[in-house]
Amino acid sequence: MTSSSAFSASSAFSSLAPYGWDEAWAEEFTPYDSEGLLPGRVIRVDRGQCDVITAGGVVRADTAFVTPHDPLRVVCTGDWVAVEPGGNPRYVRTYLPRRTAFVRSTSSKRSEGQILAANVDHAIVAVSLAVELDLGRVERFLALAWESGAQPVVVLTKADLVADPVTLSHLVQDVETSAPGVPVLTVSARHGEGLDVLTALVAGGTSVLLGQSGAGKSTLANALIGEDVMEVQAARDVDGKGRHTTTTRNLLALPGGGVLIDTPGLRGVGLWDAEGGVGQVFSEIEELAEQCRFQDCAHESEPGCAVLAAVDAGDLPVRRLESYRKLLRENQWITAKTDQRLRSEIRREWKRRGAEGKAAMEMKRGRWG
Repeated sequence: MTSSSAFSASSAFSSLAPYGWDEAWAEEFTPYDSEGLLPGRVIRVDRGQCDVITAGGVVRADTAFVTPHDPLRVVCTGDWVAVEPGGNPRYVRTYLPRRTAFVRSTSSKRSEGQILAANVDHAIVAVSLAVELDLGRVERFLALAWESGAQPVVVLTKADLVADPVTLSHLVQDVETSAPGVPVLTVSARHGEGLDVLTALVAGGTSVLLGQSGAGKSTLANALIGEDVMEVQAARDVDGKGRHTTTTRNLLALPGGGVLIDTPGLRGVGLWDAEGGVGQVFSEIEELAEQCRFQDCAHESEPGCAVLAAVDAGDLPVRRLESYRKLLRENQWITAKTDQRLRSEIRREWKRRGAEGKAAMEMKRGRWG
């Protein structure tokens, strides 16, 4: 490596480390470093252009060189990119292979995938306690989160609006039952309750904040950041829905460490090749299915079905089984309409990169700790 390249790498580590830059990313960037390109992370995308944080600050760059027909391969918030050092316009030349990616179908009735955020460690699903819980929607978000490769976290917002502690406890228990293996936190961003646990959790990497309009995401983001950088508008009392105060996906460094990607409220969260994620959300059903008499049991009316036996015994809620069936049917429809071979290749690459990145992060922590 030349001395200028060495300086570039050193500068990137000191300036971009708060945004998630590590030794694995530096290794990936080596070919572009020798070409004189700059590393940076996309903090916002808007109509063919993006804002990129580099060692020298934020630059505006055109994404014309990275606009394939596949909507899953366009530049998105959270990508690490190779950007030109100058020019008018300045261009993003490519993005580094993604470790994880949060993808949804553009609609539950269509088969196009839309990538919402890349290189995410935690997927925070914000759920408002100001309205009646929609456990099916929570399960849908979690299926996408698990499939992305990130660790899901459910944050029940506006906990201060539930005055009765017993009621609050029951609501938490309902969500925990619907989210096996997922931390469930209760937070009141306006009063600061529960924020210390969430702050500690997100300090270890990149988190994406997801949820419906009115779920309190912008208020939560402001609380984590420590200042009002996201506009907040009150939700309607009748249904808890607010206006889309966040209209783009924004990446922000947190004062306590870690990075947060805030997203607009999602009205539609269609599945996109999330069979593994569905299996994670309904892990108890998947485990029961292994005990069924027939390997291809559909859990409808087959003799010797362990899943139906659990329902009859009261060990498995009927609602959970119905939700499981619904999400599986939807996912099967989507996968039948898309290129499975290409999706499998992309997923294998994400998992490989994720494993390498995590190993490099552990090495870095050992060196800097």
